[in-house]
Amino acid sequence: MRKVLVLTEAKAGNLRSVSLEALTAAHRIAEGGEIIAVTLGSDATQYANVLGKHGANKIYIIGNKVLDVYTTDAYSQALRQVIDVVQPDAILMPHTAIGKDLAPRIAARYGLGLVSDVIDVQVDNGDVIFTRPIYSGKAFEKKKVVSGIPFATVRPNNIPVEEISGTIEIVHFNVDIKDLRTIVKEVVHKTTGDVDLSEAKVVISGGRGVKSAEGFKPLQELADILDGAVGASRGACDAEYCDYSLQIGQTGKVVTPDLYIACGISGAIQHLAGMSNAKIVVAINKDPEAPIFQVADYGIVGDLFEVIPLLTEEFKKVLAHV
Repeated sequence: MRKVLVLTEAKAGNLRSVSLEALTAAHRIAEGGEIIAVTLGSDATQYANVLGKHGANKIYIIGNKVLDVYTTDAYSQALRQVIDVVQPDAILMPHTAIGKDLAPRIAARYGLGLVSDVIDVQVDNGDVIFTRPIYSGKAFEKKKVVSGIPFATVRPNNIPVEEISGTIEIVHFNVDIKDLRTIVKEVVHKTTGDVDLSEAKVVISGGRGVKSAEGFKPLQELADILDGAVGASRGACDAEYCDYSLQIGQTGKVVTPDLYIACGISGAIQHLAGMSNAKIVVAINKDPEAPIFQVADYGIVGDLFEVIPLLTEEFKKVLAHV
């Protein structure tokens, strides 16, 4: 049995689903041991019940207002103080912008190896085995930690969330945060839709074929109906059809939705690196020779401005009867 520490994240007042995926992974690692979730910020208490329903036995609530907005110094100080008290046998974090920044710092501080971007966790004869993609998702490797405690970040949308209810102990933990080198005065959010792109179950992406910023409107309408998010290729971003925050690919976001609809995207290798692990890929392109069709499960050769409105109307009819 192991004691597993999980750092959870919230965004816009909602607990990120990857936090629950990390708890499911922690349950596998713990093998009947204790799972400790850490939630930070002045609103941290509201997430306790959800964390308890998904496997957390003990929840450390750090209700410090300094932690309402992420800074590397503040979060690392808070988490280190928890680690020093808990003395966990394993540590998990979401593989998000925060996790990618914070995890290496924590790992270096404690002299631990870090397995990043994990898509599966299993235990074999007592060894924790992490699976992660390599070569832009073309292959996968399995890793285990042979020295020190297992420490990993979990990629969103890969580990099925499980409800594992049990007894919950809540600990209101006070931390001493000082000597901050960075203080955030204001956060300005760019509007890119209501659904987080990295965690969306459905992603509708546009490429140069959308032709303009206006061309993304039909994609957004379809995404709204399917409770999905809109993404883009590097080409569409470079052409200033949309903001770079929507970019999917080797130099953008990596997404693993249940459904990925590529609209007017040729399928360059750099873009495929960001979406090749989607469960179902649908490609819409006027060019029947476009490389995207080689990785698509379903292909539609046609004008996206004709196909997308038709799909939108059909989904409206279907969902109206659900």
